[in-house]
Amino acid sequence: MPPEIELPAEARRLLALARKDRDGARAALATLAVDEQVALVCETPVARRAELLDLLRAPEQVIPRLPEAELCFTVKAIGLADAGWVLAHASDEQLQSCVDLDAWGAEDTPDRERLSAWIGALLEGGDDALLRALHALDAELLMLWLADRLEAHLKPNDDPGWQAPAGARTLEGQFYVVARRSGDDLEDALRVLELLFEGDYWLYFRLLQAVSWESGPDNEEFALRWRTGRLQDLGFAPREEALAIYAAPRRSELETLPETPAPGAGEWHLPVWMPGLPAAADPRLTLFQAAAQLEPAARRAFFYAFVSLANQVAVADRLPLGDAESLPKAIEKAAATASAGLDRLAARHGRPPLEVLERVPLVRLFRIGHRLAGGAEEG
Repeated sequence: MPPEIELPAEARRLLALARKDRDGARAALATLAVDEQVALVCETPVARRAELLDLLRAPEQVIPRLPEAELCFTVKAIGLADAGWVLAHASDEQLQSCVDLDAWGAEDTPDRERLSAWIGALLEGGDDALLRALHALDAELLMLWLADRLEAHLKPNDDPGWQAPAGARTLEGQFYVVARRSGDDLEDALRVLELLFEGDYWLYFRLLQAVSWESGPDNEEFALRWRTGRLQDLGFAPREEALAIYAAPRRSELETLPETPAPGAGEWHLPVWMPGLPAAADPRLTLFQAAAQLEPAARRAFFYAFVSLANQVAVADRLPLGDAESLPKAIEKAAATASAGLDRLAARHGRPPLEVLERVPLVRLFRIGHRLAGGAEEG
């Protein structure tokens, strides 16, 4: 299992000081550069981050610079119902990523309950944060959330005898909404609609019209398409692509080594705080012993290739991307399995692990290691 993350010494000092002299702790934290404050928050276990954030003199400078997934982990550790003050300082991209990571189910369908919890947290963050989030989130996702909560009825122009459904409420005398489930007071949904009616009537009209007429499955498909593209930008492959890591290795992949170095994975914006090799990585594994011998440029390429592999494991295994525990699990599995594949190829070809690592893509090492764990070497 990955080791427990200890409280950094500076965080321990500041939190201890805060118990005796809160103003002194705030002043001491403010002496750090913004980048140092961001690093300190991210290196602190998620359960203790709220205490540090509460000491910030300028949270509007620090919170928008947290990696997207780290903000998601932090908000969930605080509790969505109590984290509105953090989300009030988040960027549009962070808000969108939090929902992408945490408000979808294992079957790649929107989790209405989780989405409702995030919107509830944004409501607590104030109108400005909520309106920004409503513009940042996909209209299709908002439509699905509203359609799960309410029915919308448009008053016909050519029927003077038309009556609104019992208990229906309206903001402008045209659209009337009624709770889809008895006992649902719709206060959060109505606050969203009121804010849009006042600040963006076109989106207000678009959403209520969609609730009235559009297909839920079609909107799910479009929302998934937009989410998939954004997650790819954060390094998470679509599930069909991620599942390729479990394909059986061919005999040729065991019997021959590539003549040229393995291509790098490229670099991208990481949604997690990972300035070096993952803390969950076991340095005793051959994989990391070999990686430590790489030249700096090759070691950097290995870093991104390994993070890419861990992300593929997380997606293929349907680990919840919004949970802080998922990435360490994926890292542990990626490291142990790829290391087993590296050991197997190094022994089979009588080559140093470093040479094999330089020539064989990490995904192939993982596939070989996975196949060995299953008791076979080829497909």
